[in-house]
Amino acid sequence: QVQLVESGGGLVQAGDSLRLSCAPSGRTYHMNTVGWFRQAPGKEREFVAAIGWDSGTTMYADSVKGRFTISRDNAKNTIDLQMNSLKPEDTAKYCCASLRTGEWRNADHYDSWGQGTQVSVYS
Repeated sequence: QVQLVESGGGLVQAGDSLRLSCAPSGRTYHMNTVGWFRQAPGKEREFVAAIGWDSGTTMYADSVKGRFTISRDNAKNTIDLQMNSLKPEDTAKYCCASLRTGEWRNADHYDSWGQGTQVSVYS
């Protein structure tokens, strides 16, 4: 089993930036991909971005492409999500998850989930 802990959420103004981190532990050799998802109140969970753990290949939702960057910090052993030009519609609880095999955009395929961190953007 893989354990995941997110950090870095907060309350910011539209146009500001935030950096989220996802720290995996446990059986990380089961991880091939780490993804970020978000869920706003009353809405379904939404794919944000994902990165291949070894390959570094990335994928983004159209809604965040050009504003968000997912990366792996080898020194800290974290997967980070740099979020720039934040908008009120980015307000949600952000969770990271690990995937052994499956579709990167499909939350149902992910094996382990963190508790999440809240991001709130006001205009």
